[in-house]
Amino acid sequence: MGSRIGESVTNEQEDPQFLPPAKEPKPFIVRHWKALLVVLVIVVLMLAFVLYLRQKQAIPAPARGRNGQNGPVAVAVATAVAGDIQVKIPALGTVTPLATITVRTQITGTLQKIFFTEGQFVHQGDALAQIDPRPYEAALQQMEGNWQRDQALLADAKLDLKRYEGLVKEDSIAQQTLDTQRALVDQYTGTNQADEGQVKNAKVNLVYTHIVSPVTGRVGLRQVDQGNYVTPGDTNGIVLVNQLQPITVIFSIPEDNVSAVMKRLHSGDVLTVEAFDKPNATKLADGKLLTVDNSIDVTTGTVKLRAEFDNADSSLFPNQFVNIQLLQDVLKDQIIMPNSAVRHGAPNGVATTFVYVVNADSTVTVRTVTLGVVDGERVAVSAGLKAGEVVVTEGGDRLRDGAQVQLPNSAPAPAGAAPAAGARPPGKPAAPGTPGARRDRTRGKPPQSQ
Repeated sequence: MGSRIGESVTNEQEDPQFLPPAKEPKPFIVRHWKALLVVLVIVVLMLAFVLYLRQKQAIPAPARGRNGQNGPVAVAVATAVAGDIQVKIPALGTVTPLATITVRTQITGTLQKIFFTEGQFVHQGDALAQIDPRPYEAALQQMEGNWQRDQALLADAKLDLKRYEGLVKEDSIAQQTLDTQRALVDQYTGTNQADEGQVKNAKVNLVYTHIVSPVTGRVGLRQVDQGNYVTPGDTNGIVLVNQLQPITVIFSIPEDNVSAVMKRLHSGDVLTVEAFDKPNATKLADGKLLTVDNSIDVTTGTVKLRAEFDNADSSLFPNQFVNIQLLQDVLKDQIIMPNSAVRHGAPNGVATTFVYVVNADSTVTVRTVTLGVVDGERVAVSAGLKAGEVVVTEGGDRLRDGAQVQLPNSAPAPAGAAPAAGARPPGKPAAPGTPGARRDRTRGKPPQSQ
């Protein structure tokens, strides 16, 4: 019994269902995740450092020029010239036809026919519409009949008057009978004059049934359709006709310019006027100043002017907004340069207007200038510049006094390297007799302002 008990105990201990479960091993990543994270961070930092070094080596350091500045600056230049410049007065104008006609019927009736198409160009006297003429033809016939009857009565009364005048001389009738007959003749005479007036009025009404264009121009949209009953009181009428050739533009100029304009007009000069589109980019037409208003508007300080244009190509349209350039005068022998060359600033500590003048050695000098009249993209220089001098028009924002520039169509010079003796500056011919002398004297020295 004891052995059985021992065997029973041994069997119970060796039975797997009584043993504790064995632990499974953890994955490598889970056990060493901290170390792997540190390695990954190190690898990323190393890659970033390598890319930074490559990028830094790929971008060369900016070339250094004379006086520790960057190399030559690429600029655009223009040459100041002597010539004439126009004094123009800019203004805003509205295209206004010389005649704007609202075609209305002058009689009442049914609109029987329409002879025009919308937008058609018509001439003076061209048929536009037809009112039913039959009532007016009948009225004319009636008036002519009345007039013919009264003419017969007048003729008979005149015969009786002549007969009575003879009988009165023979003392065959009373004087009163003769006077009554004379009054009757006068009465018939007045009746015939009234009949004549009524006949003329009926003829005029009959003419009004045929509506024609009063001016040469362009018709607009039809305001009433065929078959409608029209009257002289219709607000919109039948159609609107605008005279387009010639056409005018009404614009205003400041009162300060009135004296100069009136002086030119009184001397008999013809002042030309140019019309441009709304963006002021395309010229539409050329014309001439027609007249000036008789008073100045005290609220705006301007005076209205009217200019006339042939408008043969119909480029100007009624009520169109246009920009006007009124030629006031032409100034002779002016120093002219592009307006883009003008700079505003304080190069010497004083706010002024200046330009960059290009020297023979491809350096620039700050030059103070006095500006005159501006003519579009050109400006006159009253002082500070001579004809033939070259000025910078583009790239001036990166310049300073004495800076080296690279002119258009010239090869860029190596930054910081002085040209060899005898070589001419890029874009400029060498001075005759002294080739390369200036370069030899200034080699290795900083540029000086001129």
